[in-house]
Amino acid sequence: MNNNIKETENTTVDVQPLVDVVRTLRRPGGCPWDQQQTHESLRPYFIEETYEVMDAIDNKDMDNLREELGDVLLQVVFHSRLAEEAGQFTFQDVIDDITKKMIRRHPHVFKDENKMNYSEKTYTWDELKAQEKKNIQKSVLDNVSKGLPALMGAFKVQEKAAKLGFDWNHEDPVWAKVDEEISEFKDAVNENDRENMEKEAGDILFSLINLFRWYKISGENALNRTNTKFRQRFSHVEACVNKSDRSWEDFSLAELDAFWEEAKVQEK
Repeated sequence: MNNNIKETENTTVDVQPLVDVVRTLRRPGGCPWDQQQTHESLRPYFIEETYEVMDAIDNKDMDNLREELGDVLLQVVFHSRLAEEAGQFTFQDVIDDITKKMIRRHPHVFKDENKMNYSEKTYTWDELKAQEKKNIQKSVLDNVSKGLPALMGAFKVQEKAAKLGFDWNHEDPVWAKVDEEISEFKDAVNENDRENMEKEAGDILFSLINLFRWYKISGENALNRTNTKFRQRFSHVEACVNKSDRSWEDFSLAELDAFWEEAKVQEK
C-alpha cells in the first residue's frame, strides 16, 4: 500500500460543508431554483450526472471523474435534504444504512470467523441480498430496477433468471434464437406492421444481449465503445467537409464514405 492511500485512510472525511450549502440553498433567502425542486424534478439531473461519471471513466479522465463524482454526491445530499424537510429520513440515515448493509453483506470480512454460522460463511452476495428482501419481493426480478437503461436492464433480468436455471445449456440455441428473431422482424417489415416491427426489434436486441452474456460481454459497454468509435470517425468526416469549399449536400455518399474509410485507416 502506498503512502498516499495510508494517509487517506487515516483522514476523516467531512461532508458537512456540502450538507450546509444545500440546506442554505433550500432555506428562505436561498436560491429560488433550488427551493422549487422535488425528487421528481431532480430525476433527469441524477441520470445525467451518472452518465457523465461513466463518460469520465471511459475517457480515463481522473480530473473530470473527481468533478462528476462530486456532482453525483450533490444529488444524493439534495434528495436527502428534501426527505429530511418532509420528515422522512436524513443524509445521516443514508450513510448509516449503506454502512450497515456493506457490513452485513461481508460477514467474512467484518465478523470473527469463529463466531460465524455456516450460512454466513457460504452465502454469496446475491444470496445475502435476497435474504434481506425475501419478505418484500414477489419475484427474483423485483430487485432489478425498471429505471435502468434498456440494454443494461435486459442483461440484468437475463442474469437473474439464469441463476435460477432458466437458461440454455450451451450457446447454439442462443445463436438460433437470434436468427429466429431477425426472421420474425423481417416478416413484420414485409407485412408493414409497425407495431409488430417494434416488438420484434425489441426481441432482436434482447436475444443479442443474451448472446453477448454467454460470451461475458456487456452489451451496454460494447455499444458505448461503438458509439465512441462512430463519434471519432464522423468527426473526421466533418473535418474533411469543413476544410472544403463545398456544403454537405454537394458531397455524394461515396465521397463521404471515402472520408470515413480514411478515419478507419488513421485508427490503425
